[in-house]
Amino acid sequence: MRIRIVDAFTARPFTGNPAGVLLLDDAFPDGDRLQNIALEVNHAETAFAHRLPADGEADWALRWFTPATEVNMCGHATLATAHVLYSTGAHEGPVRFATRSGVLIATPGEDGSITLDFPTAPLTPVELPEGVAEALGAEPLTAFDTGPNIGDLLLELADEKTVHALRPDLKALTAYSERGVIATARAENPDLGYDFVSRCFFPNVGIDEDPVTGSAHTALAPYWSERLGRTDLTGLQASPRSGLVRTGLRGGRTLLTGSAVTVIEGELLA
Repeated sequence: MRIRIVDAFTARPFTGNPAGVLLLDDAFPDGDRLQNIALEVNHAETAFAHRLPADGEADWALRWFTPATEVNMCGHATLATAHVLYSTGAHEGPVRFATRSGVLIATPGEDGSITLDFPTAPLTPVELPEGVAEALGAEPLTAFDTGPNIGDLLLELADEKTVHALRPDLKALTAYSERGVIATARAENPDLGYDFVSRCFFPNVGIDEDPVTGSAHTALAPYWSERLGRTDLTGLQASPRSGLVRTGLRGGRTLLTGSAVTVIEGELLA
């Protein structure tokens, strides 16, 4: 079985968000085996995919695992899987993935980018939870629940500098959402090529800080589109590895566009 490590939402190796990708010959093995492989890979997510019969509603079945658990949605590992399908010739044109979050579509662009079609996260304003400012290390301006597919608490902070400077108490953050916390702010200088900035902390699923989170941008896109008055935006995820996600709000769907590069290819022996 071939295993690949792909850096997603970047065109340069060793930046963006790395994901393990395994294309299976047959149906998924038991969940314990998939979880053990994801733990061995030890990246934010490892994606497993296998081809489905022709003429169905989807072309490939896709599942995602962090080192600790299976998740309902993952953008960067979906982008990485589509990149592997295209770069190896396993699939051409738009690819439909059957997932826990329904059928998700990836479409290759002429410039080498890939666009994902994901459900837009429903945003529900909530009262600022007691203690979250202390856990995060900054006072949020607003708080939103992002719905069941993502399971995050979205917090807008005062400015971009505050987002960059965050040093949260990760253990304390586990009390405030199912997956984690998205901290965001308006870009200080849009001339630099991005409209908003974010960081994502997911200690509940074994990820202290995710480098670039496609799924979080299904919540960030509607949030910032409403405030900035535009449906097409670019987000910078300001993790140490960093990466850009181009977003397009299309009502109940959000388009996520980025590039990917394969950095490691090998064979799974166990």
